[in-house]
Amino acid sequence: NILPGFLDIERCDLNISTNKSSHHTDLFGDDILIVRRGQNFTVTLHLKPGSKEFKQGETKFTLIVETGPLPRKESDTKVSFGLSDSTVDTDWSASAITGPSGNTVSVSINSSPNSPIGLYSLTLDQEGQKTTLGQFVLLYNAWCQRDAVYMPSESKRKEYILGQHGVIYRGTYKRISGTPWNFGQFESGILDICLKILDVNPKFVSDADKDCSGRRNPIYVTRVLSAMINSNDEGGVLVGEWYDFEGGVHPGTWTGSGKILRQWAKSGPVRFGQCWVFAAVACTVSRALGIPCRVVTNFGSAHDTNANLVIENFYDENGEDMSDDSIWNFHVWVDSWMTRPDLGEDFDGWQASDPTPQEKSEGVYCCGPAPLKAIKEGELTRKYDAPFIFAEVNADVIDKVQLSNGRMVEFGGSTKSVGRFISTKAVGRDERHDITHQYKYAEGTAETHICTHTHTLHTYYSHSVIGPSEQPKKNVIQMPISMYEFQFCVIFHASGLSAQILLFLNKQKHV
Repeated sequence: NILPGFLDIERCDLNISTNKSSHHTDLFGDDILIVRRGQNFTVTLHLKPGSKEFKQGETKFTLIVETGPLPRKESDTKVSFGLSDSTVDTDWSASAITGPSGNTVSVSINSSPNSPIGLYSLTLDQEGQKTTLGQFVLLYNAWCQRDAVYMPSESKRKEYILGQHGVIYRGTYKRISGTPWNFGQFESGILDICLKILDVNPKFVSDADKDCSGRRNPIYVTRVLSAMINSNDEGGVLVGEWYDFEGGVHPGTWTGSGKILRQWAKSGPVRFGQCWVFAAVACTVSRALGIPCRVVTNFGSAHDTNANLVIENFYDENGEDMSDDSIWNFHVWVDSWMTRPDLGEDFDGWQASDPTPQEKSEGVYCCGPAPLKAIKEGELTRKYDAPFIFAEVNADVIDKVQLSNGRMVEFGGSTKSVGRFISTKAVGRDERHDITHQYKYAEGTAETHICTHTHTLHTYYSHSVIGPSEQPKKNVIQMPISMYEFQFCVIFHASGLSAQILLFLNKQKHV
């Protein structure tokens, strides 16, 4: 029972339709209030007959918003705020006016642009008399200048937040093909699943309070998603497979993210995915949560296993590949848009992250986010995983053969075969947009000591002498034949009486 002198609230109207429209969340098929942080939304209190009248400037109450299983003021997962004459755009605040009929109160609420995202409860407190008003979901806000994901271009916001359909590029750098994809971030139930992904991640399980508080930061959330879209660590969405697809779905048959996410929510890790599927699902979840995101394809993508920024192809004298490093004919990841206060404003903008499980980062199969500016400039100490992504687009390639006496002989390589035609869907058009220049400097510029623009490599020839006269000389010719590249390594032995011709087949692969 409400004490005399307090507002006696019959019900609260969250004005779902109106609020969702003004917050660019009306495309969501869910019957729940979904708003973006740093922006006003309005709820209407309907008072019971005989309730105390609301008088602006006189009637006082406090609003409480809470998120997570352990809401705490210290973690910004619980915030209490009273009524003011007007709201402010820097913090949680509220103002209220009496409705035209006199028995309603229109309450305007502004959330902090730095609030943790997630599912919130809204409670009204009148000196200890609490009334539950309802629940709402708070998302990142690319329309709010104070939000870390603010994107000034409306056409880009429509593409990278609101765009539900896209094109993912695959194939080889000589034959690029686009695959349509339905991201489906606004389909009914998908947002709940995206929030569930955050709620089952190992960081939440080990420290829910710290994890929920960390969700104010899109850097943190993007890194969590990079780990959770794959299932190599506990609870992730997709199982990667490149050879045997028995017991699951061939990755090439997926055409959208919705079915994958629903299947994961129902029965756990989904079999199977490869790089473009991992990236597409990560893009869906990012866009659903309000982080501007695009899918990126890198042709001639290096996998540097030992972090030396060089792809070393090792062969024995029989031409057998002994390498740990590899170059994929294409590889797909995502770029997400956000500020980097941890690195400085020079590194704001697109951040690369890769949900395909390749190498561990801080003990977990995840990668990024790393600023494209850091990758382009060779600033490889910048968080997160900049050296690995730099190598993916800009590693040098060295070919070596191990002779029977154990000696390693370098017989070829390239500085141009990695990182070609880096591609994403164009804004507002179903066309390929080449963004290589955002990752690498063009060849011939003063910055080519950092990275070199790639060109189509038709024929490579090198001739050199390795050491003293008793060591082998080498001639190498590399030429493309159909979908493959063959390398011939001719080793002339010191006696000059014999020669050995090795044929190497550089296998085209994709991840």
